[in-house]
Amino acid sequence: MGLIPFCGLGFGTRPGVVMTPRPASERLVRAAVGLVGDRPARVVDVGTGSGALAVAIAARAPRARVWATDSSPAAVELACANVRRHGLLHRVVVLEGDLLDPVPGPVDLVVANLPYLPLAERFLHQDVADEPPEAVFAPDDGLEPYRRLLEAAEERLAPDGAVVLQFRRSVLHAGRERLGVLRARLEHEAILAREAA
Repeated sequence: MGLIPFCGLGFGTRPGVVMTPRPASERLVRAAVGLVGDRPARVVDVGTGSGALAVAIAARAPRARVWATDSSPAAVELACANVRRHGLLHRVVVLEGDLLDPVPGPVDLVVANLPYLPLAERFLHQDVADEPPEAVFAPDDGLEPYRRLLEAAEERLAPDGAVVLQFRRSVLHAGRERLGVLRARLEHEAILAREAA
């Protein structure tokens, strides 16, 4: 297990087994913290991987309670270790499961950096060749994980809740009432990426 910096904190990693946090995702943390501010909030980091996003958000939003979910047992184990490393067991809960399923009650903010590259493009992205494929690539056009998450968020977000996503190095966000607009933007961005490939 290696140790890498992310948002000024050190995180254990398992290269090839769990997605390694990348500097581009620090913008996702800043966007999430900007939305939460100093208020109490229920935040969910979906597809947490190493737990870096969840820990970094909790470290910068001291009144937030953060749930971190992942369907990979290896990711859950690593995320738990990183939560312990930073002494945040009292505010960050790591759960194994699909998307928002393991998290109780309504949530104020959903944060996610899910697989979004089409599986058919796997050999075009050598920059992620050392990452676990299931953490980067998804079937068909690659958007199914995000489509499913936005559908789940419609049911689980608090009335003033929001979603913040990383998609192709961009950070996109929308309040509950604009999830349809966010979905349309993802679809549009995916079409543009396919045309440029």
